[in-house]
Amino acid sequence: MTKMDHLYIEELIREFATLRDEKRLLTSEVRKVSAKIFKKLPNDLTYVLTLCEQLLELRTWEMTITAYDWAHRKRNQYDESTFEVFEKWMKNYISDWWDCDDFCTHAFGELMIKYPHLLQRIVTWCDHENFAVRRCAPVILILPIKRKSLLTVDPLEIANRLYNDPHYLVLKGYGWMLKVLSSTQYDKVLGYLESNRSTMPRVAFRYALEKMQKSDKLRLMSE
Repeated sequence: MTKMDHLYIEELIREFATLRDEKRLLTSEVRKVSAKIFKKLPNDLTYVLTLCEQLLELRTWEMTITAYDWAHRKRNQYDESTFEVFEKWMKNYISDWWDCDDFCTHAFGELMIKYPHLLQRIVTWCDHENFAVRRCAPVILILPIKRKSLLTVDPLEIANRLYNDPHYLVLKGYGWMLKVLSSTQYDKVLGYLESNRSTMPRVAFRYALEKMQKSDKLRLMSE
């Protein structure tokens, strides 16, 4: 770590300590600090991502939010090699639903929109021992689905691979993905739910139903 790296991190620590003392250590306040200090960073993707990893190594909530925020702010400079960096972060640092969702629906999701062929590599995440990595597989599809970006992996394949996952947050993750998918491919999701309503875990089923038409929702819930 260089002297300049220390200065950026020490400034973050001071700012967050002040927020904590004032009982204002909220996500919105953390993002304000993140944005302010980001403006001081060199305009170099490699440098910023290296600094982000140093923040992730600290394994605190506020530094994690800042790291993923800084990475997202560099989205216009991503190249294909950024995938290796982000996948490493996912496997080494993602540990719960909140960091999975923040990272995958912002920085990592933007990368997948820019390089949609990389989505084919998420299939292997479905077999990872860490439930948070498995949750990343459906959640990373949410931003491309919303943006109507090219999907080189079928969301239903991901749902099938995670169908009876032992962790409820993974079930919620693919249920959330199906809910978002229903806004752009309604009939596809409706058909999937009709075919699987008797065996699909209820937590995933309920999430997937949220945006369905009232008549379809009532029918699927009653059968």
